[in-house]
Amino acid sequence: MYQSILLAVDGSENSMRAGKQAAQLASLIKGVEVTVLYVSDFNEDSNEEVHDGGSIEFELSRKKKIQPVRESLERENIYYKTEIMHGRPAPVIIELANDGNFDLVVIGSRGLNPISEMVLGSVSHKVLNHVHCPVLVVK
Repeated sequence: MYQSILLAVDGSENSMRAGKQAAQLASLIKGVEVTVLYVSDFNEDSNEEVHDGGSIEFELSRKKKIQPVRESLERENIYYKTEIMHGRPAPVIIELANDGNFDLVVIGSRGLNPISEMVLGSVSHKVLNHVHCPVLVVK
């Protein structure tokens, strides 16, 4: 069964549902470890930092986006760690998933980008097609 799960989140509603699914699944497996990954997109980072007025507020904003997922995992007493990485989300998720010996990737079907909200989001679609382990796409 799964021992190491990568949960990619971005603060979207689908991402929160993915977090709940990952928590429910992980609660069924003894000794599982969940890595919660939030990827800060370079383009969004520069806009947010300018508008927020500084890096401290920016860090708090990122942590706030993943807090509901962390709470879901904590409610189920799941061991997890948080990774915040920078770059374009799809390539960062794919690289970490393929290099990190994960047994499963859990991701929401569509994220915060309104342009890619048709059928399957562009990030989840790329992850699904390029990750070497099973992928659970949650809508």
